Order: sequence, then structure tokens, then C-alpha cells
Amino acid sequence: MAINYIALMLVNMAAGLLLLGLFVLVGLREPNRTPWSPAFAMVGAVAVATGLHMTLAWPFPGQAAWVNCAYGELTVLLGAMFLGAALATAKGWHLLPVAIYGLSAGVIALVVGLRIGDLGLTKEPTVAAVGFMLTGLGGVLMVLAVLMPRSVAVRLLVALDLFAAAALWCFTGVMAYWGHIARFAGKGG
Repeated sequence: MAINYIALMLVNMAAGLLLLGLFVLVGLREPNRTPWSPAFAMVGAVAVATGLHMTLAWPFPGQAAWVNCAYGELTVLLGAMFLGAALATAKGWHLLPVAIYGLSAGVIALVVGLRIGDLGLTKEPTVAAVGFMLTGLGGVLMVLAVLMPRSVAVRLLVALDLFAAAALWCFTGVMAYWGHIARFAGKGG
């Protein structure tokens, strides 16, 4: 049985999306955004490390290699975005370039979500598809939040999307841990 760390990736992503949603609601309006930098860096570091390993080492061979593409590669994009946000908030730089990167990654996440649903991949293809699409929509909408930080409606829309994606990925990650621990211990699951 192959050991994987998708549960870690999912929970890290959930934490990052929750953090990003809170940042959209509160942090975008703060003159000093540097307190957000360490948390963005933590999410980014875990995502880049796990995503690069999955993408480059191909822990899922054969027909399961789609997991490397969908989860590994998109985790690298997510991690790069969070590391960029960490640097930008630490240095006081404008977040628009990071948001544009998030827009590009968001479009890819939307496509991946549609394809997972279309092909019926994962044990719960609808949940995975919706998770990728909500996350992708958050990336796409982030440009609006950065360009319109005074708009409560825009910030609330983006934050609610990110919170929904975070909740879905957190639930999925918890269930993955529940099942993985049982399987790795040889107790079924």
C-alpha cells in the first residue's frame, strides 16, 4: 500500500483558505499587513514542499498519476501564491501581482474541478469537483478583492467563497486522516 500525504495537503489548503478569507475580510483594510506574513509563509512552505515532491517524485503510478497532476501541481501553485503573499505583505508591496497569479491558478483549479467531476475521479467526485471549483473561484475573485478593498460586498463574497472551500477541504482532509490511519495500521478503513 502506498503511503501518501494528501490529507496533509488538504488540511494545509483548508487552513490557508481560511486564513486568506480572514485576510480578505480584515487584512486588506489594515495599513500594516506584516502580521499576516508568517502565516502565509507557513501555508506556502508546506504546500510547495508537498506539491513539488508529489509532482516530481510521482508517488502515484499508472492510472493514479492524475492525482499528481491535480493535487501535486495545483498545490505547488497554491504554495507559490501564499509565499508571494507572505513576501508582499512583509515588504508592504501591492498585492495585485500576487492576485493575478492567483487568477491564473484559479482558472486551472476550475478546469481541474470540472474534469474530476466529468471523469468521476476520487471516491467522492462531486465533493472534489466542488472543492476545486470553489478554490478556483476564490483565486479568480481575489483580483476584485485586491482592486476593490473598500467594497464590503466584494470582500464578503470572496471571503464566503474561501470559507466554503476551506470547510469542504477541511472535512475531506479529516476524513482522509480517519481512513488513512486505519488503512496504514492494517485495520481496514
